[in-house]
Amino acid sequence: MTTTPPPGTPLGSLPPREHLRLGQSVIVLDVVVPVHNEERDLEPCVRRLREHLARTFPYGFRITIADNASTDRTPDVAARLDDALDEVTAVRLEHKGRGRALRTVWSLSEAPVLAYMDVDLSTDLNALLPLVAPLISGHSDLAIGSRLSRSARVVRGPKREFISRMYNLILRGSLAARFSDAQCGFKAIRRDVAERLLPMVEDTGWFFDTELLVLAERAGLRIHEVPVDWIDDPHSTVHIVRTAADDLKGVWRVGRALATGGLPLDRLARPFGDDPRDRELTGVPGGLARQLVGFCAVGGLSTLLYLALFSLFRLGAGAQPANAAALLVSALANTAANRRLTFGVRGRDRVVRHQAQGLLVFAVGLVLTSGSLAALDTAGGTAAHGTELAVLVAANLAATVLRFLLFRAWVFPDRERRDGLTAAPHPAPDQNDLTRSAR
Repeated sequence: MTTTPPPGTPLGSLPPREHLRLGQSVIVLDVVVPVHNEERDLEPCVRRLREHLARTFPYGFRITIADNASTDRTPDVAARLDDALDEVTAVRLEHKGRGRALRTVWSLSEAPVLAYMDVDLSTDLNALLPLVAPLISGHSDLAIGSRLSRSARVVRGPKREFISRMYNLILRGSLAARFSDAQCGFKAIRRDVAERLLPMVEDTGWFFDTELLVLAERAGLRIHEVPVDWIDDPHSTVHIVRTAADDLKGVWRVGRALATGGLPLDRLARPFGDDPRDRELTGVPGGLARQLVGFCAVGGLSTLLYLALFSLFRLGAGAQPANAAALLVSALANTAANRRLTFGVRGRDRVVRHQAQGLLVFAVGLVLTSGSLAALDTAGGTAAHGTELAVLVAANLAATVLRFLLFRAWVFPDRERRDGLTAAPHPAPDQNDLTRSAR
């Protein structure tokens, strides 16, 4: 197997996504079934999945059994299925971890569409074709089954239902995730996308799915969701408490990396070449339109934060100290947000210098707002709180244009926006850790 890009395709870019032609004899879909000590469920699962694909899937397909360190008869069952069914291949890994199994098989597969599903087949197989169709057509980059969609039909106990919904709420609150179901064992990805994303995913266990989705979403890739019919497997061997604890550790790790700019996602979407947001506009300097939108959005949120802090500090201090303190805190947050979201600067390099320059820009705003308050005091004596807020809003709007120009030309010039960290590639699958049954 090989993951070498097609001739003429630069390693740092991807060709346009195209619809795969109907009737191709090559393998289009590789469905991975990761297993650990599943001697009872493996054979009925694989035979049922193969029969369904042969009957409903109009392309060539393969089912890959990824046995990660089973200690029962699972390897024997996998080998027997490999020998008996042409569309089935067995892979043996000597270390546990669902994420490790998926990374290994997906990295070696030559199929343009990669998928996986749990061995218990809790998800109705009728959702498989809708899952991979948007990837085959070129519409989406990843696809996931969702048990939390409104039109999904799910049968499971209240304990698992509660844990699942709480976990997804945590993802939305901490990582700003917009996908609805991170851990449904029913997902697919285009191979050209997987080649770029897999080296950035650290987890090798159950958090692998979540980390992959968060990175893809933050990179601007399109994630397609399919409502599924799902029936809980009462014999599942997943340890809920330990898995939940590991997931929370993963959330903290990824959240910290995103907050500190440790993940170089800034230009991950650009090499794909089909994001209309990356197209240049005639007569507009590179990136200006997007930067203006981002700057205005960050500025609006910063203004709300500033006004809230000013009102809070004003309860225990005069107008001038409250203004200075509120402006200082909001300026630090504004510089960090504009650094990452507006001007696309990632990583920790020069972050202290950028904050220092941002504080000088903050001084400009302080002079304008403090001067406005002083003028208000001189003109009318003791002003009402509402009048103070109105004057401060006007002064901040006047400083906004100058702040943007200083950020663009001095704090985050084009040269620095082009200087980005590059992802440290994840080690290739260890061939000593992998044995493949080949006919």
